[in-house]
Formats: sequence, C-alpha cells, structure tokens
Amino acid sequence: MTATMMTIRRKVFFLSRCETEKGRFMISSLLRASALLVSLSVFVSCLNGCRRKSASADETPDTSTYRPESTPATQFERDLKYERDAHFQHLWIFSRKDGKALTKDDSAILRTNAPKVVDWVVTDEGRKVIAGSNFDIDLANMTTLQKRFKIEDYSGK
Repeated sequence: MTATMMTIRRKVFFLSRCETEKGRFMISSLLRASALLVSLSVFVSCLNGCRRKSASADETPDTSTYRPESTPATQFERDLKYERDAHFQHLWIFSRKDGKALTKDDSAILRTNAPKVVDWVVTDEGRKVIAGSNFDIDLANMTTLQKRFKIEDYSGK
C-alpha cells in the first residue's frame, strides 16, 4: 500500500468514527430530553391533581339525600334515639300515672311482667323507663302494667 492510500484510509476511519460518536451523542441526548419531559409531565399532573376545585357557577349543587341528624335536645330524646338505634321491634315508654319518679317496687313489677324486655333505660330524672324488645309483651301482663303505669308504644315510629 502506498502512503496516499494509508492516509485516505486513516481519514475515512477517523470520519466514520466521528459520525458514530455524533450519532451516539444525539441518541443519548434525545433519551435524556424525553426522560426529562416525561418526569416533568408526571410532576405537573401530580400537582394539578392535588389542587382544590374552585366554586364556579357551572357546578351543580350537591343533591345527595344524606342530611346529618341534629343532636336531640333533651336527655329523654337522646335516650329514645339510643333505643331506636338498637333496632328493637318493640319500644315502650313506662311512667307512673301520678308523674312521680319510679321506685324499686315499680322496677320489680316491670321486670316481672315484661320478662322478654332486654333493654331498660331510666330517663327523665327517673320518671320514665324506655323498654326495648324484639318480643311483644303478653296481653295479660300488659293489662296488669296498664293498671299501674302510663304506657306509650313507640314501636315502628
């Protein structure tokens, strides 16, 4: 080989090497740029997702049926709500006919004549008892209780 051929061969090798390095550089630059663009897009979408919506005239108001219940005003109402939330089939309110507070004798008569009542709540400063049960009181026992107590039936109300 001649010297001229060797020189040409070196130049061709050098040029092809430079083009290959330029190509690699361009490809790695493109990859870096696209990775940066994807990362930036994900970051911006995360920030946008956390932003609160502003109230506009175009939005329709909430028409859901959920309305929070107000807190009952008196202790009797709170106790009655407590018994209703227990989902008994039968709820009765017993109070003395003279309006006085219930005594131990009254409690004994109530428990004797209503043995299937599982929940008793004394309320209204001891003047009323709320009874909850899934079983009805026998007719004979109910008649005995009606002679001594004022009975209000809240079953299904």
